[in-house]
Amino acid sequence: MYKVFIDNIAKTYQLESEESLKSQFENFKFIEAAGGLVEFNEKFLFIKRNGLWDIPKGKLEKGESIEEGAIREIEEECGVENPVIVGHLLNTFHTYNHKGKDVLKKTYWYHLKLDKVHELVPQGEEGITEVGFCGLDELEEIESNTFVSILEVIEKMKELKK
Repeated sequence: MYKVFIDNIAKTYQLESEESLKSQFENFKFIEAAGGLVEFNEKFLFIKRNGLWDIPKGKLEKGESIEEGAIREIEEECGVENPVIVGHLLNTFHTYNHKGKDVLKKTYWYHLKLDKVHELVPQGEEGITEVGFCGLDELEEIESNTFVSILEVIEKMKELKK
């Protein structure tokens, strides 16, 4: 995925090499995050954060593995317990500006499963107002009000579930 990202950006900016691309992002802060699509009874967990549908994920903490970070973030943002990683889905990259600093964020996405669900609890301090499950055939509202990188993750899961 990183190579695809590099190639696409290089074409967009008419750059000739990965080194040229790296120079374009040398002033960006690089952040790694992890999360995933959590499955329970053939439906998937989504959150509404700051008015947009999203998939639970967050920044990795120092010293934790990517998988540990994905599980921790999902538990914190949704109030679920013990999601189990089934497999890696894909990685996405996107840029944004935070407090005047440009950021390049790489997110590692996983497919996870839950054995049971108690009460879903949105993490309000992270701007999350809703948490709920939705089937892959019921995603119109989510797909019309989310980020491009989230659509990539949904499409990958749809491919795997065919």
